[in-house]
Amino acid sequence: MRGPHNLLRLVRTGATLERTGAMGLIMAAMDAPPQVRGTMRFLAWPFQWLGYKGDKSMPPATRALTALGPAYIKFGQILSTRPDLVGEELATQLRVLQDKLPPFPTKLAKQSVASELGRSVDDLFDEFSEPVAAASIAQVHRARMRATGDEVAVKVLRPGIEKAFRKDIDAFYFAARIVELLSPSSRRLRPTDVIAHFEGVVMGELDLRLESASASEFAANTGDDEGFALPNVQWHLSGRRVMTMDWADGVPLGDNAALDAAGHNRVQLGERVLQLFLSHALRDGFFHADMHQGNLKVATNGNIVAYDFGIMGHIDEYTRRVYAEILYGFIKRDYRRVAEVHFEAGYVPADRDVDEFARALRAVGEPIFGMDASKISMGSLLSYLFEVTERFGMETRTELILLQRTMVVVEGVARSLNPDINIWTVAKPVVENYIKENIGPAAALRDLGRTLNVLSRYGPRLPVIVENALIRHSMPKGTPAASKWPGRLLWGLLGVAVGGGAVLGLNLL
Repeated sequence: MRGPHNLLRLVRTGATLERTGAMGLIMAAMDAPPQVRGTMRFLAWPFQWLGYKGDKSMPPATRALTALGPAYIKFGQILSTRPDLVGEELATQLRVLQDKLPPFPTKLAKQSVASELGRSVDDLFDEFSEPVAAASIAQVHRARMRATGDEVAVKVLRPGIEKAFRKDIDAFYFAARIVELLSPSSRRLRPTDVIAHFEGVVMGELDLRLESASASEFAANTGDDEGFALPNVQWHLSGRRVMTMDWADGVPLGDNAALDAAGHNRVQLGERVLQLFLSHALRDGFFHADMHQGNLKVATNGNIVAYDFGIMGHIDEYTRRVYAEILYGFIKRDYRRVAEVHFEAGYVPADRDVDEFARALRAVGEPIFGMDASKISMGSLLSYLFEVTERFGMETRTELILLQRTMVVVEGVARSLNPDINIWTVAKPVVENYIKENIGPAAALRDLGRTLNVLSRYGPRLPVIVENALIRHSMPKGTPAASKWPGRLLWGLLGVAVGGGAVLGLNLL
C-alpha cells in the first residue's frame, strides 16, 4: 500500500541516519550548506529513538544504510563510486555495500537451491562453499559441479527480499507524491515517474531468469570486444531464485594495491572501463547498468571481467544518436550544436531561447577542458547543471535515467583507478567512431534500406489496407462490390511496384 503510513518509514530513515551518526557525516561529505545540515539534524534529532541501531561494528554511514534496507544500500553503492563527491574516506566505507554485506546462512541458501532446481546441493555439486560475496539482493557461493568438475559461482536471492524492497519502494512513492504536492516546481523532475522506473528495474533484478538472459545477450554483443570477458551461464543450474555461472578469477577492480602488486596498469584500466561502457551504450544500446567495483575483476591476462547482470540498460537507436551528438558537441566544444540537439529531441521546451541555452551549456563544459580531473569539482559542476535544467524547464527523461546513473558510476570507477583521468579525452575516440558510422550519408542510406525493407514486407497487404480505408472514408454506403475491381487492380499494381522497388533498393545498397 502507498498510504500515509509510509510517513513513519521516512521519519525512521532520518532517525536512523541521526542515531547512527551518519546524518552529519553524509551532509559534510556532500558539502551541504550549513542551514541545510542544521535543519535536517534539528528535524531528525527528536525522533532518533525511532531509528534502527544497526551493526555498531560498522562505520556510521554503512551501518545506517545497511539497517534501512536494500533500496538504501543501492543508493550507498552509487555513492561509493564517487569519492570526488563524498570524499575518499566515506567512499571507501561505503564500498563494503557492494559485495561485503552480512550474508544469510548457507543452510538457507542450500534449501533455496534445492527448491528451485528440484535436486539437492549434494546431488549437483561436489563442493559448495560458505558465501564469498553478499550484496543487497543476493549472495554468491563458490561451487564445483559434480557432472564436469568445473568451478562455478552460484548466486542465490536473499530470503524475503521481494517484501523488503516493496516496503522501501512504497515509502519512496509516498515521498515523491509529498514532494510534488509541496513543491510544484519539482514536478518537471517527475519524481513519481522516477520511482516507477526504479521499481521496474528492481523487480526485474529479483528474477534471476531475466538476469541469465541478459548475461547471454550481453555476451553475444561483446564477444569481439578486446580486453573484456564475461563468464558463461549454466542454464541447467539456473532458475528464478538461483543463477549459476562459470567462476571468474581475478583481482577486484576496487583493490588498487592488489592491482599494482599484480602489475596491472591502472591508467589503462580506467580508460578501458569508460570506453567499454560507451561502446556498449552507443553501439549496442544494451549496457551493464551496475558497473561498480564490486561487479568487476581484472583477470591475469589483463581482461576486465564483468558479472552480476541484474540491472541492464537499454536505449533505442534514436536516443543513442541524440546522446552521441550531445557528447560529441561537448567534446568539440560546439555548445550551439549541443543546444540544438536538446531542442530537436524535445528535451527543452521550444519556447526557450537556444542561444541562451548554449551559453549556459558553455558554462558547464568549459571548466572541464584544459584541466586535470583532480582540479574539477564534480559536485559544483553537477549542481550548476541542475540549475541550468531548472532554468530552462527541462523534464526528467526516464528513458535516460539508467544511462545517466551508470555514466556517473563508471566515471567514479575510472577516477578510483586514475584520479587524473579526463573523461572527455577518453570518450572522444569512441564517440567519434559512432558518429562516423551512424550519422551521415552512409547512415542515411542504411536507414533508407531498412525503410524499404519494411515497405517490401507490407507490399502484398497494401492493396487491401488502402482499399479498406477508401471504403470507410470515401465510398457511399451500398456501393456494389463488383464496381471495386478497378481499384483492386490499381492498388495491386502499386503494391507490386513498392515491393519490387524495395527489393531492388536493398540489392543496390
